[in-house]
Amino acid sequence: MDLSLVITLYNEEDNIEPLINRINNALQGIDYEVIMVDDGSKDTTVDKVHKFAGERIKLIRLLNNYGQTAAMSAGIEHAQGEVIALMDGDLQNDPEDIPDMLRFMASEGWDVVAGRRKNRQDGFVLRKLPSKIANKIIRWLTGVMVLDYGCSLKLIKSDVAKNLGLYGELHRFIPVLAHLQGARITNKDVRHHPRIHGQSKYGIGRTSRVVSDLLLMVFFQKYFKRPMHLFGSTGFALFAVGLMVNLYLLVLKILGEEIWGRPLLIFGITMFLAGIQLISLGFLAEILMRTYFESQGKRIFRIKSIETFPAH
Repeated sequence: MDLSLVITLYNEEDNIEPLINRINNALQGIDYEVIMVDDGSKDTTVDKVHKFAGERIKLIRLLNNYGQTAAMSAGIEHAQGEVIALMDGDLQNDPEDIPDMLRFMASEGWDVVAGRRKNRQDGFVLRKLPSKIANKIIRWLTGVMVLDYGCSLKLIKSDVAKNLGLYGELHRFIPVLAHLQGARITNKDVRHHPRIHGQSKYGIGRTSRVVSDLLLMVFFQKYFKRPMHLFGSTGFALFAVGLMVNLYLLVLKILGEEIWGRPLLIFGITMFLAGIQLISLGFLAEILMRTYFESQGKRIFRIKSIETFPAH
């Protein structure tokens, strides 16, 4: 099968019929399947899927509302296509962009093609401006040059998608997770339509969660396989500062000066103890990292290919 289209749904009852019609028209000539994942909808979304679904559509119903990341993960797990396309069910992304993205991926040998919403149809203050700022920060911190992290429309090679390790709300950082596997990633402009039916499930209130996930991604990129380099280096720096401050105060005490109650004393003791705690945390993180890899037989690397050559 060429393509598996994974669509996450949550209270999208009015979008189901036009969504299915657009998919059928857009993907003619492609061997594809559509996996619709209902993330615990409270309206008649499931009934509408039953009413309008055709033979190429598979519906996965989650027991509760687990969030978009969990819904994507469920769809990816059951996908059978060589390429997996991810898309929301709100009709803001257009299925007609998928064939062009698929051809572009095949012609250039990309592992991930991330959509970039051209002429984005959202409000500037609450949606566009925060998104632009967030995209620049993510690119700066991760080095993964995806222009629009908020665009749900992405095409991913199956072997990459099935090893993403999606947890929490990390669907926004799929390109970063793919980059950790060594995937080749590019951008492609896609259409973006205003939402006609239903309401957006996401607002400015998600900012704190995005920042938390971004810090986690930076940790995964730089320190997941060597956490002691982060906690140990920071811990030793704080320990050294605390030690020097305390030695200075000790000298003053020997010379007869009163040091009790000085803010510098509290600062020195705090830095000293914080350094010891971070170094200890580094050791614990190293043990957990080794347990994670060794208990599951995982490796800290992935082999792209092993080549042999005939004798001359």
